[in-house]
Amino acid sequence: QVQLVESGGGLVQAGGSLRLSCVGSGSILSIGGMGWYRQAPGKQRELVAIVTGGTYTYVDSVKGRFTISRDNVKNTVYLQMNSLKPEDTAVYYCYADTVVVVPGIGPDDYWGQGTQVTVSS
Repeated sequence: QVQLVESGGGLVQAGGSLRLSCVGSGSILSIGGMGWYRQAPGKQRELVAIVTGGTYTYVDSVKGRFTISRDNVKNTVYLQMNSLKPEDTAVYYCYADTVVVVPGIGPDDYWGQGTQVTVSS
């Protein structure tokens, strides 16, 4: 069974920084894209950033402030968030797509349980 476990959320003042981490566990053979979504109260879940192969994609609102990175050996993805704004407040979810699990199970997509990020003004 595949699990994505996030860490690193919390409360920070505007202008501050946080680093989110997500580790994939289980008998993972390969992962396609790996990244982060977020959902603020009363809003739809939106893509924040994702890395697939050598392609990095960011939502416009975080460009220049957030940086996604990935360690394929450790099945881990990170999100460095700088210059945080109150509008970044949301539950952040780790996401992995096209996950193949030995022995040949998949591909499937997986979500983490979410980690709260709160930015105070």
